[in-house]
Parts: sequence; structure tokens; C-alpha cells
Amino acid sequence: MIGSPDLKQRTLSALVMIPVVLGLTVYGGLPFTLFWLAAGGAVLYEWAKVARLPYAAGYAVGGVLVAATACVPLVMLRGDTTLGIWAVCYIYAVVWCTDIGAYFVGRAVGGPKLSPRLSPNKTWSGAIGGAVLGTLAGCLLLFASGLRFEPVLLAVGLGLSVAGQMGDLAESAFKRAFGVKDAGRIIPGHGGVLDRLDGFMAACLFAVLIGLARNLSAPAAGLLLW
Repeated sequence: MIGSPDLKQRTLSALVMIPVVLGLTVYGGLPFTLFWLAAGGAVLYEWAKVARLPYAAGYAVGGVLVAATACVPLVMLRGDTTLGIWAVCYIYAVVWCTDIGAYFVGRAVGGPKLSPRLSPNKTWSGAIGGAVLGTLAGCLLLFASGLRFEPVLLAVGLGLSVAGQMGDLAESAFKRAFGVKDAGRIIPGHGGVLDRLDGFMAACLFAVLIGLARNLSAPAAGLLLW
């Protein structure tokens, strides 16, 4: 249900987290880096707990790589003093609005399941609605930034949205392999840090790879300037 207690918890958590994250993003520098390093550490801890390391030691390397994905791409993008803040906020806009669109459209429209084995609550309607809203939100953010908008950025935003949703499904597959519903309980309504950042990490990795491919010395510019 749209008015469920789960939605209330998710909303309250977001109202606390979003101002903190945006404030640190605007400030940048060491506080921003330390925040995301801490997030990466939390991701690694939760990954190890779910995978029952060291008993499933084969997952250890994967955990390190996932934890690095939680912080390294964002720090690299934010390090671009000219466009870093806009690149990071662009990712926020796409991923957060993808989540919002998927949640509400999926519950309002319903229909065929996206991947019933991995995530029984996700629907194709939600995935499409989330992708549309996330892509549009990214475009609006770029318009607000005053940067020149090129049509190719529609494809970039859509790619970020799809990457985020694929990351969400990948984490669901990981948890299902170990019979776990949530990676943690630290964030009411969301579960653990890994649960909250699964899609976000995938989108950040996609974004930084595009940026580096187009401008190795300034990945934020490579992501946004076409």
C-alpha cells in the first residue's frame, strides 16, 4: 500500500539523510570523502556479515570491490572542482527519483513482475516509471545548473537509471544466495547501508566510467559536457 508504515519509515529516513548528504556534497573536501569512506566501510561490514566471511571466503574480493564502488567513483567525480558538485548531484537526482518513481508507479499500476525470483515486489511498470522519472529529474537538474543540455544526456540519464536498477537486482541476488532479506537494520525502512546504496553504487560506477572514457583528467566534465 502507498500509505503503508514502510513508506512512512522510508520517508522519515530520507528526510534525515538527504539534507546531510547534500550538505556534505556542497561542502566537499575531506568531510565528503570521509563520509563516503565510512559508507564504504559499512558496506564491506554488511557484505561480510551476509556472506558469513571468512566461511564464504570466495566472496571476500567481491566485498572489497563493492565497498570501493561505494566511495571511489563519487570522490573522483566530486574532486573535479569545476563540475564535480553538479556531476554528483546529477547522480543523486537520477537515482533517487528512479527509486521514487519505481516505488509509486509499481504500486499504483502493478502488472508483470520484473524478476520474481530475485525481487518479488518489483514490477516492469515500476522499472519503466522509475527510469522515466529518474531520467527527467536528471535533465531538470542539468537545466537548473545552467550547463548546456545535449540530447545525448537523455541516454546517459537512462543508462544511470537502468544501471541503478540492475545494481538493486544484483544485491537482491546476493542476499537471496545466503537466505537474507536485508543486509542490515541501521536505516529504518531501508535496511542496511548496502541495501540503500546497491543501485546507487552501480549508477556511480557507470557514471565515472563514462566520465573517464571521455575525459581522463576530469571525469565530471566527461560525464556532463558533450
